[in-house]
Parts: sequence; structure tokens; C-alpha cells
Amino acid sequence: MIGDFLATIIKSATPILIAATGLVFSERAGVVNIGVEGVMLTGALVGVAGSHYLGSATWGALAAMVCGGLIGAVFAYFVVELGADQVVTGTAINILGLGLTTTLHRLLFGVGKAIPVIDTFESIRIPVLADIPVVGPALFDHMAPVYLAFLLVPVAHAMLFNTCSGLAVRSVGEHPRAADTVGINVWRIRSLTVIGSCCLAGLAGSYLSLGILSFFTENMVAGRGFIAVAAVIFGRYSPVGALLAALLFGAGDALADRFQALGSAIPYQFMLMIPYVLTVAVLAGFVGKAVPPASSGLPYSKE
Repeated sequence: MIGDFLATIIKSATPILIAATGLVFSERAGVVNIGVEGVMLTGALVGVAGSHYLGSATWGALAAMVCGGLIGAVFAYFVVELGADQVVTGTAINILGLGLTTTLHRLLFGVGKAIPVIDTFESIRIPVLADIPVVGPALFDHMAPVYLAFLLVPVAHAMLFNTCSGLAVRSVGEHPRAADTVGINVWRIRSLTVIGSCCLAGLAGSYLSLGILSFFTENMVAGRGFIAVAAVIFGRYSPVGALLAALLFGAGDALADRFQALGSAIPYQFMLMIPYVLTVAVLAGFVGKAVPPASSGLPYSKE
């Protein structure tokens, strides 16, 4: 029972962790991307469509990442090149993502028809490690995106805090003018971090549709994109902090599933609220004040 509970936590935390890891970079570069909810939703649909027409979950996930990158390029053009308001642009992407995926899903797969046949991610059992009692099956018997998500954390942490590229990203978010005077291309770094974060958001969405549910439903992301943004903020803009916040959400999700499985008399709608309420309450109450980069949300232009 403990092993199943841990496995559910990890599965539920994975899409948030993937999206949040990418967002750490764009937030550190000074770009607030609340449009990640719409990007994840688009990635979920493109993942299913790619898997259905190309016959492979891997190709579906790659298509979702490419689609996420294209949306990120559009977002970067508006907020980095044109200096548009980041919150307004992100909100527009969320609204567009909801409407576009609803329409395309009905056009591609019809309304009220059978769920399309798609290839989905399969579990990869790691020999020896998966045989460890209790924690083995919980930690080492997952789909490929799960392993990728948790491997991304140390890689992203090392890249952000121990490399020149990471220093350039952080300097752009803290003081873009000073970074510009020493030859760092502010626009390029901000654009690349936004595109990269949206690629990962697309992958996170495809994991939801090809890994957890095995089909697409309208608005299936259900606020996980906003949770990823909150995980970055309350994780104090670090990959490790985002990991802890994502695991907290996963614990709430696993707890809700457990209560429903036990036949609790509490209406299921309240059960569905548990991970969101628990995440916000714990993070807001115990993590303390998170200080954003000094130029967070501010456009940059040369005088």
C-alpha cells in the first residue's frame, strides 16, 4: 500500500515538475509565463493526434514539444521583441489554447464517438532496483517521461547555478541593462528560455494524455499549469524547490485518490480540491516569502 501511494505521488507530480523545471529558466530570465496552462493543453491534444496519426507515443510527445516551442516563439515575439504585457499575453494563450483544442479535438475525432486508438507510454522497469521491497516498484517502474522529469532537476540545477550560461540567464533576470553592457544578448536569452520552457510544457501535456489518461478530454490540464507557476514561485525559483512543490501536489492528488478508493462519504468534488488546496495552503503558509528576480515581468529596451 505504501509503495502504491508513493508511485501515485510520483506520477501525479511528473507533469507539474516537467513544466516547472522549464519555467524556472524563463522566470529567472525575467519572463513571467502564465500561458503554460494553454501550452500544456495544446501539447496534450497534439500528443494524442501525433500518436494516432504517426503510430507512436514518442512521436506524439515530440510533436507536442515542437508545438509548444512554436507557441513559445509567438509568446517570446510579443513579450520580448514587442514588449507586450506578459500577464495579458499569457492569459490570451490560455484562452486560445482552450478554444483551439476544443475545436480541433471535435474536428479530428468527432463528438460522442469512440476514443481513438493511440499508442501510449509504457512502463520501463529498471532491473535490480525495481526489485527493492516497497520503494523499488514505486521509484523504478515508471514511464520514460517520469525518469526524464527527475533527471532534469539536477541537470537544470547544475546548468543554472554552475555554468556561464546559467549566470547569463540569472543576470538577464536581475539586471538586463548591466548584462547588455557586458555583451550578453538579453533578447536572445529571454526568447530561448521562453521557447525551451514551452517545449517542456508541451511534453508535460503529452504525458497527461499519453501517460496518465491515454486519451484527450477538453480542459484536461485542470489547472496544473497554474500549479507549475506556483511551484516555481514558492520553490524560490530553483529546480529543487520546484521538485518539492510538485511532490507536494502529487501527495495531495494521491491522498484524494486514496479517499475515493476507500469509499469516503465526502462528495468527490471536494476530493478533487484536495491537491490544489493542500499545495496552496502548505506552500503559502510554510515556505515564506519568495523574492523574484529584480526585472521579473518587465520588458527590456535599449535607451
